[in-house]
Amino acid sequence: MKSAPKPKPARILVVDDNAGLVDNLCEILDGAGYRARGAGSCREALESARDGFDVALVDLRLPDGDGTALAPQLKDLSPDGEVVLLTGFATLESAVAAVRAGACAYLVKPCATQELLVTVEQAMRQVRLHVEKRDLSRRAQMAEKLAAVGTMTAGLSHEIRNPLNAAALQLSVLERRVQRLEKSAQGALLEPLTLVRDEIRRLDHILEDFLQFARPREFVAKPVEVGVLVNRVLDLLGAQAERRAVRLERDLETVAAVAGDEERLRQVLVNFGLNALEAVKDGGLVRVSCREAPPASGRPDGPRQVAIVIDDDGPGVPAESRDRIFEPFFTTKAKGSGLGLSIVHAIVTQHGGTITVSESPEGGARFTLELPQTR
Repeated sequence: MKSAPKPKPARILVVDDNAGLVDNLCEILDGAGYRARGAGSCREALESARDGFDVALVDLRLPDGDGTALAPQLKDLSPDGEVVLLTGFATLESAVAAVRAGACAYLVKPCATQELLVTVEQAMRQVRLHVEKRDLSRRAQMAEKLAAVGTMTAGLSHEIRNPLNAAALQLSVLERRVQRLEKSAQGALLEPLTLVRDEIRRLDHILEDFLQFARPREFVAKPVEVGVLVNRVLDLLGAQAERRAVRLERDLETVAAVAGDEERLRQVLVNFGLNALEAVKDGGLVRVSCREAPPASGRPDGPRQVAIVIDDDGPGVPAESRDRIFEPFFTTKAKGSGLGLSIVHAIVTQHGGTITVSESPEGGARFTLELPQTR
């Protein structure tokens, strides 16, 4: 069993035309657990910053420009990143220039190792605050969409379902009448009727998504044996995988039970499984793993987690979509309500769990579902 991937180290960009100083700073930062890289000019810094950075240490005087002019350009390339200006001459004017350039701090060269690391950590706190603020804003937008879904569903559910039911009933009557005709005449008539029936069923499923999302059932937690549940879901999906010659692998450790609603957790796993099977090409690979994971809080006394990991070798989820795929109505599919993963996210949150999306070692997508164990 592969261990859970470690968090990626923070990326530090050191911009100074003194190559020896850049090497020294990068060595210190690498030794402290960061991932540092250097640049000797404004042009090199801008080129390197296109790959992203968390903190940039920028000298005030560079061969092809000024650090105070470079700082806002770097911030444009990495809005969540922070800039620390470096100077050999600390003056009031240089401090004011640093603030005006959008820098969060500035260091006097040569700086002591401890001062360097403290300043970088302070800058990283600002970076984490930016990320948290963005997450809060996204949650607020999601809450607004949820309210809109609830209002719309309450007003339209009967208005939509009643004519859908009537149409389905009349379609069944029409199909029976067509089946009384001669066999030679039935084919051309039954084909469009089948298409209409499938479209009515699709609309009914979309409406059901709206109802479930807007009015979730009351949650009653009971112990759920995760290994048993995962095996049942994989057995259910086995026939579809076999038809497409997709390898559906399982790598399941023995784990403790989680507190939850077995039917809803089955819905989550079926959704993830179907999405993975749809994502891979015929003859592809989907692997479901299960293991124990450390407490989500990071505290030794916190509740341990059960991690369920779904990997595939499909095209993966683009980085720019990973933050949005659980939003209501966001979908990359040609058909669908855009609520499937939103419902899954709501169910997992209700269970006190989390879902993360990343790149799979197989080259496709990796969805990691973590749920707290029963105490």
